[in-house]
Amino acid sequence: MATADTAATDRSNRRYIATSMDVPLLEREREAELAWAWLRHSDEAALHELIEAHARLVIRIAVGFRSSGLPLGDLVQEGNVGLMEAAKRFDPERNVRFSTYASWWIVAAIQNFILRNASIVRAATTPRQRRLFFNLRRLRARHTTGFDGSLNADDRETIAKMLDVSVHDVEMMEAHLSRPDQSLNALIGEDDSLEQMDLLQDTAPDPEQVAADNSGLAARRAWVHQALEHLTQRERRIITSRFLGERRTTLAEIGEEFGVSKERIRQIEGRALAKMQAALAELVDEPRELFDN
Repeated sequence: MATADTAATDRSNRRYIATSMDVPLLEREREAELAWAWLRHSDEAALHELIEAHARLVIRIAVGFRSSGLPLGDLVQEGNVGLMEAAKRFDPERNVRFSTYASWWIVAAIQNFILRNASIVRAATTPRQRRLFFNLRRLRARHTTGFDGSLNADDRETIAKMLDVSVHDVEMMEAHLSRPDQSLNALIGEDDSLEQMDLLQDTAPDPEQVAADNSGLAARRAWVHQALEHLTQRERRIITSRFLGERRTTLAEIGEEFGVSKERIRQIEGRALAKMQAALAELVDEPRELFDN
């Protein structure tokens, strides 16, 4: 979630930035020498020199993510994690400058940190959504044509095509980025007597409805058990297996149990249901509803 740097952390950030900028840049030969020393001999002093010389690279990249609303110190810290990972994996034999290789690791570390901490709700869980998350602000500033500075339907469609996502994804991400997280325990009202959650509608049945439903269910079960008493043992077995068990047994499976064809079981089942319907007609007004449910 977005937070602001305090005066103390701001001073600390400035000191760190100033110190990092004082570290001299490395020549290509020295950079390769340090990388080989670490790769071949696990020379930690060489590793530290390589990392310290590129701390300014982390700062430059982290500043580019200030719009995330997260403290700069945290962004730099995560970028340093990516920088150290890059230093440990760097292969000088490929003849690529370390800064080019490390930039990808730094960006990835900072982006992962932002995704984990920018909001309580995870809004970007796929590669396309991540691309949308990190590019929507920039594209929105460039393509907005709405009179109030918001995206209209054509703007959203343009951005969706540019980022290869659906218009719905653009709409959802726009809403996510436009509305900061709010606690359900946040106090509202002139006297702070209510919380946000007090205004949420409860769609669950009220206790009276729950009691009525439970009472009706108990009554229907009692009626069904009374109707079963009018069936033979075989008919009762078939009806129970077909309709009243946890798993609905097939006609073929019951036919194998009794050694008859599934068509014969279908006939017995139909006769048994007719008996039950007749018995239930004496107990309830609409016995057909029991069978439908």
